[in-house]
Amino acid sequence: MLPFFVYGTLRPGEPNHDLFLRGRTHAEEPATMRGVVLYDGPGYPYAVEEPGSADGLVTGEVVTARPEAYGELLRSLDLLEEYAPGDPANLYERVERPATLDDGTVVRAWVYVAAPAVAVRLRAWGKLIEGGDWRARR
Repeated sequence: MLPFFVYGTLRPGEPNHDLFLRGRTHAEEPATMRGVVLYDGPGYPYAVEEPGSADGLVTGEVVTARPEAYGELLRSLDLLEEYAPGDPANLYERVERPATLDDGTVVRAWVYVAAPAVAVRLRAWGKLIEGGDWRARR
C-alpha cells in the first residue's frame, strides 16, 4: 500500500483534495520528486518524466491513505486520472517513484505521470512550469 505523491489538483487546498482525499488519509506531508518536470494542462498539470534533468524537481505532498480506505482511494484516483493498466489511450500512467519528504526521508510513492504519447506532445508544444510548483505558477 504505497502512498501517493500529488502535485496538482489533489494537493491540500485544491479542488480535488476535498472531493477525493478528505477523510481517507492518515498523513499528508510536503515533499519533492526528482526526475520529473511539470507542464501546464487544461486546468491541471502533467508531470513528465525527465530523468537526469537539472530542472527535474516537482513540489507536492506525499499522501498516505488510511488502510481501510486504500483500495477505494486507489480506484477513485485511477478513475480521476483516466488510468487503466495497459490501456494505450491513457492520458496518465501510475508509476512507483521515490519522493523526498521535507525531513530528508525518501519514500516510494505512486505518482501519475503523463503517458508516453502525451509526454511527447507536451515536450514539443507544452508550457513548462518553471520551478516545478504548480501553485507558484499562478
